This record gives sequence, structure tokens and C-alpha cells, in this order.
Amino acid sequence: MRKILDGVRVLDLTQFFSGPQATLFLAGLGAEVIRIDSPEGAKSVAVAPPYAGRGGVSFERTSPDDLSVNYLKRTRGKKAISLDLKTPDGKALFYRLLEHADVVVENYSVGVTERLGINYPRLADANPRIVYCALTGHGSTGPDRHLKAYDVTVQAAAGLMSVTGLPGQPPMKAGTALSDAIAGTFAMSGVLAALLDREKTGRGQFVDISMVDSLFSLLFDDPIDWYERLGVPVRQGNRILRFSPINTYATRDGWAVLGAATSGQWEGVLKAIGRHDLLQDRDWCSLDWRVSNNDKSDALLADWAATRTTAEAVETMLAAGGVASAIRGPKELAEWQHLREREMYLPLEHPTLGVLEDVGAPGFPIKFGNAAAGYDSPAPLPRQHNSEIYGTLLGLDNDEIERLEKAGVI
Repeated sequence: MRKILDGVRVLDLTQFFSGPQATLFLAGLGAEVIRIDSPEGAKSVAVAPPYAGRGGVSFERTSPDDLSVNYLKRTRGKKAISLDLKTPDGKALFYRLLEHADVVVENYSVGVTERLGINYPRLADANPRIVYCALTGHGSTGPDRHLKAYDVTVQAAAGLMSVTGLPGQPPMKAGTALSDAIAGTFAMSGVLAALLDREKTGRGQFVDISMVDSLFSLLFDDPIDWYERLGVPVRQGNRILRFSPINTYATRDGWAVLGAATSGQWEGVLKAIGRHDLLQDRDWCSLDWRVSNNDKSDALLADWAATRTTAEAVETMLAAGGVASAIRGPKELAEWQHLREREMYLPLEHPTLGVLEDVGAPGFPIKFGNAAAGYDSPAPLPRQHNSEIYGTLLGLDNDEIERLEKAGVI
């Protein structure tokens, strides 16, 4: 089947996680993504712990074949070339590549592309149809635009850490680099919207993605600025403030999420725990009352769950119509048949070793009825596509490619 972005070419100047996440998704939609590393960067970009190779995953490199797990996951479906943008020849080559490109994605710090001479106004002069996505920590405008940003600092700055954790306990970050992943997803969406707009106008445009903006836009759906004024802690733990009861509860052999979000589900909870007497109780059947008396609702489910295994609690609650889920760890996720059937848990491929046993990678999360999606090739070796891109796409002969290599331009 065709892919939605077949024929779209992306110049990928990204690094770390947020930018590569955006271009990974674009590759999954069928775009030809050309990852561009500096010649020096190409030597190290795929060599960082943890490593994956013949012996599985480790924090030490035990073989020349061992490559970074993150690199193997984030560069699937992409091509890789090297180019020194700080040299005149390198910059000239980049502008030649731009003639054949539809999209540029970069996540440099604000001001870097101006110094390199590849910022959006200059690229738009050379190719007015280019869609240029700049993904930064705090955005391309605003008084804090020059601040350095990492996932944990963005989680702190955007407010996520303030609401994550238990009441009365220190703030916590999410367990994964959530702000990076979310910003990369927003960047993909921005690029797609700009490409659609280009179909109408014939011109590309600048897409400004801020990690802080992206995370904040999802965080502020709840009235967290009113929590303290409502007399509740900002950090709610695993509770959902709008519903009661719904929380994580200890079972005889672990933990489970149990509860209700609707009146029908609350009836299911009462049936599951054998409290049919409360079905006619005016207070207990009022969501407002349960939210205001959440400690009583929590105690009701906590006492019931404590006498059952996780499997028993989840099965009983679901059968009765309540909300329930076991809490899956990495091992359980790898074994979850639902993820495998939807091609979301995939074996990770290595460019020279093939499929790596017991090393998983996420599949492409968007499914289409009339188009294919996903990653058609493993991560490339650094510089793997120099000859293809410089020779075939730009038409450089072997002597010129060799000269550029010796000069350290590519």
C-alpha cells in the first residue's frame, strides 16, 4: 500500500530525542528522511549507552557491532549522511539539498541556525516551498527563548512536576522523557498542517514548536491553578480529582487501578465489591458527594482489593462494569498480545545484525484504512547514504565525493 507522505523529502538536522521523534514519525508516514550529522558527530552519534548487539543490551560496549539502543529506535526508516555546515562547501551542499527538499526539521538552540546561515528566512529565499520546523525548549520567541532545555527542566518549567507525586511529598518527574516525546509529536503535526497548507497556497512556512508550550497545553486541561483554592493538594498521586473512587489499590500480590468514571460504572463497582446496599444510598450515588468524601470512597475499594489478587480484582471489576486494569511493567508489555497484534511491540532491528532477540521497539501508533504506515528499514549506519544522496541525488562524481571526504566536509 502507498504511504501518505510518499514523495516528501525531509532534511533532518535534529539530535537527542524530541527532534528525532518528530522525524521518526514522518518516516513512519512514508517521508524520505535524510538525517544529517556533522562528520565528527557521525563518529559518535550511534555510540552511546545503553548498547544493543549480539549479547543483548548492556551499559558497556562489548563489540564493534554494538550501537546505541536509542539511536537504533529513533532512526528507523531514515537515511544517514554526514555534512559539515560550518564550512563553505558544506553550506553550499546543504543549499543544493534544499532544492530537492520539502521539509527541514531542526532542534538547535535559538540563534544557532542564524550563525550557520541556514535559518528560515534564508532557506525560504532559496526555496519558498520549504516547510521549516524549529523545535526548541521554550520557543523561538519570548524572553526565555535562549534558555537551555532538557526533558526534566521542561517538566519542571511547564508545571508537570508540580502535579506529579503524592500529596505532601516532593514533586516528581514522569517516568520517561515525556516532554521530549510530546514535543516531537506536536512537531510532526505542525509539519503535516504546513504541508497541507502548502497545497492551498503554494508556499511553505515556519513552524515554531516549544517543548514547554506542548507540555503545558496538555497539562492545563484541568483547573490546576484552582486546586489549592478548592482546598485540595496540587499533587494528587494516582487519583483523578474529577472522579471518585478511582486510584491504584494494593492487592494481595501487587497493584491494580480500580474505580468508576460514570454512574453506570459506579453501580458496577458496588456490584463487584458486594455493596448492593449502597445502590439506593443518596449520598454514595452522588458523584459530588463521593468526590468531596474521597477518603471514604478510597477506603471502600482499598479494603476490598486487599483481600484479592490483582487478576481477581481486575477480572471481577471488569465483569461487573467498573473500571480496572493491571499495572503492566516492561516484561508484561512485551508479552501483551494486544500490543503485538496491533504491531506496536516490535523486535528491534540492527543494520548489520538483523533482528535483535528480546529487544523491543514501539511500532507506528497511527493506523490507516487505506494507507500503510511504519518503518521500512532499520536504523542506518552513520554516513551510510553519502554515496546515494551526494552521488545520485546531487549528481556529484566519485572524485568530488572523495575530495569532500578528505577535506572533512562530508
